Amino acid sequence: MYFELFNLKLTISERKAREIKDFLTRNQLNLDHQIEIFVIIRSQSTDEILACGGLSCNIIKCVAIDRAAQGEGLALKLITELTNLAYERGRTQLFIYTKPEYEKLFNSCGFHTISSAYPNVVLLENSAKRIKKYCQSLSVQKVVGDRIGAIVMNANPFTLGHRYLIEQALQQCDHLHIFVVGENASLFSYQERFNLVELGIRDLQRITLHAGSDYIISRATFPNYFLKDQGLTEDLYLELDLKIFRRYIAPALGITHRFVGSEPICAVTALYNEKMHHWLSDAEMASPGIQVVELARKVVNEQPISASRVRALWQEQNWTELACLVVKSTLDFLKQRSLNLS
Repeated sequence: MYFELFNLKLTISERKAREIKDFLTRNQLNLDHQIEIFVIIRSQSTDEILACGGLSCNIIKCVAIDRAAQGEGLALKLITELTNLAYERGRTQLFIYTKPEYEKLFNSCGFHTISSAYPNVVLLENSAKRIKKYCQSLSVQKVVGDRIGAIVMNANPFTLGHRYLIEQALQQCDHLHIFVVGENASLFSYQERFNLVELGIRDLQRITLHAGSDYIISRATFPNYFLKDQGLTEDLYLELDLKIFRRYIAPALGITHRFVGSEPICAVTALYNEKMHHWLSDAEMASPGIQVVELARKVVNEQPISASRVRALWQEQNWTELACLVVKSTLDFLKQRSLNLS
């Protein structure tokens, strides 16, 4: 038995690629194209693939063990190798999305379940205490009040629509917690988006702005390589994300209300709003329910403000229209960004 490593961001031979895809197919998986490093365990005698798995940022993906080799400890060897590769790259907080039937297998490899959407997917991380420590760090920022609000936003970039949502929420709560999605899969980086939100609300009171967290799950990094029904991806991502928010994040901060803008344009975001009502308010869970407040979007020139519209106008360098849709700090940033790119 020996290990073989591939950097999937570089070109590998067509034969190797086909061999990997065929092995995954036999194990009811597809190749996730976000994977950077792919690890294979081969038989010393036959040179056939016995097991494989990949690393994408801090998420372990596409783990498969040949049925004939199961029970030989290959899962632990594979996960150990992937964990070591991640640690070498400074990635110590690791996650695995997998089918529920493999949950106990990964539990035995040192991973602990933090959320689930049975019967399709479970989410595990390589620590039994990390999420509790994260909640303890949040609780230091807890503010006492009857109505404690929360908004989760991507802010790609921060617009007058985001500002309006925040102002409306502040009118309905004693304190407001704002979370900026922490992944870097948007047009603007996480740090750029966070800075724009920070600048856009600097004159407002009763707000705590939170740094990005892996516990606010990113739609961009949620995998679907093991789902037979690819249409389930959005439903499952939302279920995992909202359950983590209700079970861990909201109690740590005493959040009672979550505010969201209405969505007349994007079907994906409209679905998120619908699921939010169910998983935060209506679903039977041990954690207290959170009241979801859906506020009408701000409209300019008979059109609701959207970040996608802002991005399109930015590509056109239509500064006149942009000035009607974004706060000054965002407009200044977009102009400077255009100068830097020219």
